[in-house]
Amino acid sequence: MLKVAVVGLGWMGRVHLRNYTEMPDVEVVGVVDIDEAILKEVADQFGVKTFTSLDELLENELDAMSICVPTSLHHEVGLKVMDKSINAIIEKPLAVTSQEGEDLVAKAKEKGVALMVGHVERYNPAVSRVKELMGSDDVISIQIERVGPYPPRIQDVGVIKDLGAHDVDLIRFLTGSEFKSVYAVSSSTLGKHEDSALITAEMENGVLANITTNWVTPYKARNINVACESKYIKANLITQEVKEYSAFSSYDQSYSVREWPLMFREPVKAELTEFLTALREGTPVPITGEDGLEVLKTFDKIFECAC
Repeated sequence: MLKVAVVGLGWMGRVHLRNYTEMPDVEVVGVVDIDEAILKEVADQFGVKTFTSLDELLENELDAMSICVPTSLHHEVGLKVMDKSINAIIEKPLAVTSQEGEDLVAKAKEKGVALMVGHVERYNPAVSRVKELMGSDDVISIQIERVGPYPPRIQDVGVIKDLGAHDVDLIRFLTGSEFKSVYAVSSSTLGKHEDSALITAEMENGVLANITTNWVTPYKARNINVACESKYIKANLITQEVKEYSAFSSYDQSYSVREWPLMFREPVKAELTEFLTALREGTPVPITGEDGLEVLKTFDKIFECAC
């Protein structure tokens, strides 16, 4: 029986909590939030013990903590949790700056605890199928579109660190390579942070990448397009639909299309299951603090030119 807790009960924190309560051999010791109305709501819904103070919760015996507070608090809360020798999964991005990320990775090593970063899109079945279809084929380029309306709940970071974090990580994951060079432009029209960005990069293995992300589109879109030498792959991450196009034939001016049906899967459930499995088996977590740190270092390169 693993004893877990959740700090931060925004939308994602509640998803973590719900999944934990549905898992066998998991005991939710408690949850923390500063909003007492939210605490009453989750106490009524899930029957969990609530705290307004993280320090008070940390007095209990815990194996793992989901840290789902605003990004600006990841550093402070993550250090405090891991200093108690508690394993942690921190929602993406790992921290606001790469220096804060370095601190968190160092603390995990110092205390000998697992640190996982919640880059949940890796657990989208459509992403898994795209990676499978890419196989050992020579990949030419990856284009990702992640756009939608402005989210009032996000106040501490802009669209690059919120939405763009998913895709910086996905490009590393899909290509198996690090960013070699990055160019980006951004603009801000709705608030103090950037709300629209175009990011272009070359990976160390030669794959070209492009990310379009914004908070100025009236509808949500999450699409990945991968160009390979022998095929073209198109995925919708919302509907979890994937299509594979054969190479265009100049002989008969045609190509074939194959649709890959997928069984819908809740990505957060798969993510937390792998996190807890790694803790039980003493194996490395699938998305490490170092993975999250690489995303932050890529942000540094992006913001050098996207000002």
